[in-house]
Amino acid sequence: MSVREVVVVDSGVANLGSVMAALARLDAPARLSTDPAVLRAAQRVILPGVGAAAPAMARLRERGLDAVIPTLTCPVLGICLGMQLLFEHTDEAGVDCLGVVPGRLRRFEEARCGRVPHMGWNRLEVLRDDPLVRGFGAQAYAYFVHSYHAEVGPHTLATCDYGGPFAAVVQHRNFFGAQFHPERSAAVGATLIRNFLGP
Repeated sequence: MSVREVVVVDSGVANLGSVMAALARLDAPARLSTDPAVLRAAQRVILPGVGAAAPAMARLRERGLDAVIPTLTCPVLGICLGMQLLFEHTDEAGVDCLGVVPGRLRRFEEARCGRVPHMGWNRLEVLRDDPLVRGFGAQAYAYFVHSYHAEVGPHTLATCDYGGPFAAVVQHRNFFGAQFHPERSAAVGATLIRNFLGP
């Protein structure tokens, strides 16, 4: 497999190290950057994220990346909060996001789900065949930590159930998202990252 270089958006979030380590385990050359020119020239871009949407979007705006990321033509993968930021809007503090995936994020309801945030291992259900989710298998489990979720829609590749189904993996044009943490999701996470890297 010829691995393409990945640029990971250096957004200052806590899971940067584990994302870089996951790429290293797959022998994928990767570097951190916030340089718009580097992102535009990249063959693959990963937008990681943990924490709250408002400060995450503020960091992207400070670097001008809110204008750059939606214009990228290479494959882009958002992870956890990074996936949520690809959507149009989140109910978390009423934040407008990057707007590249149609839809909005809503908070889980304790009355339906029990504990919020949704935290821990949960099963994925693949809805349609796509190279990103190929090889997941019938009993694919992934690790989640989040309080907000995207509803199932035409861009959903895989779902998870937490008081009802929500979008766990999405794809719209060249933009992809994983609500779970592939860097912490063992074989399933490695499969998703390997699929994203491509042949």
